[in-house]
Amino acid sequence: MTRTADQTRMGAINTAAAECAVTLPPRELVAPPRYRAVPLTDRKLKIAVLSGGRSTEREVSLKSGRAVAEALRAVGHTVYLADVDPDRLEVLDLPLDMVFIALHGAFGEDGQLQNLLEARGIAYCGSGPEASALAMDKVAAKRRFIEAGVPTPRFDVVTPDRVDDVLRLWSAPAVLKPVAEGSSVDCVVAFDEATLASELRRIADRYGRCLLEEYIEGPELTVGILGEEALPPIQIRTKRGFYDYQAKYVDHDTEYLFDIDLPPSVLDGVRALSVRAHAALGCRDFSRIDWMVDARTHQPYALEANTIPGFTDHSLLPKAAQRAGLSFVELCQRIVTLTCRRADG
Repeated sequence: MTRTADQTRMGAINTAAAECAVTLPPRELVAPPRYRAVPLTDRKLKIAVLSGGRSTEREVSLKSGRAVAEALRAVGHTVYLADVDPDRLEVLDLPLDMVFIALHGAFGEDGQLQNLLEARGIAYCGSGPEASALAMDKVAAKRRFIEAGVPTPRFDVVTPDRVDDVLRLWSAPAVLKPVAEGSSVDCVVAFDEATLASELRRIADRYGRCLLEEYIEGPELTVGILGEEALPPIQIRTKRGFYDYQAKYVDHDTEYLFDIDLPPSVLDGVRALSVRAHAALGCRDFSRIDWMVDARTHQPYALEANTIPGFTDHSLLPKAAQRAGLSFVELCQRIVTLTCRRADG
């Protein structure tokens, strides 16, 4: 593809992104659910909790796995907690009722593990292979958002051979990130031209592709989806430049706010758009959609979808579920129930 054709294609994509409005028909504006207590089922299951792996999110995944295993044991299930990777899957040879995936990043979140479980006929929680692969690829997900009328920041996809050309078209501030990494690994907000040039080249060289996004100044929100419903939105405040890996999993002064200083109509719109984004990617059971809201216009922009969000004490899906009335144990049990219902037909 020539440079002119590529620019024309990206221009069309970004025009479509800019035209996605937050205005929604009233039927799509859903109130956040308030869940009743989850009955602790008499059906005790044999569940493998898969965590660890080889991705850059390994340590977070191990923490998630331990927390989920403890919660499911509290309900009375027999739980096999396993640190797995593509060459260590012996736990799947056990007689299992289902698998609870707490494996973040490559292999666990990109559709590979889901394909393997499908082939073995083992029930598992969360999205299927196609939706997992689509959500893991931030570029593919953004294009699907645009098709579904979900606004997303203007963007470009930069390969090493395009860095110089792109730098003539973009200026700071801008956001740089790998196309298929999670937990803000190697995500950079470039506030000056020197950082933009050096980091764009570094990330493109390291990963082969770099997602370059328009910087949206304003509050950062995230919305968890459980079943087909949006949980209460959370605003994230960090003393760092943005919500990076340290702010997510290490810092103790990161703030998670449910009392958000935005008009109710904007928050209703973000919830409805989160459900739309979840459905557009084909996700199921649970996910988390991350947003930036323009401080001046209040226009929300979807950043990405997480099909296996964290289950640690810093994690956002459990915080949102707790706000809606579900303890961590009840959240894990509800996910098990959703999986069993689907497996039972």
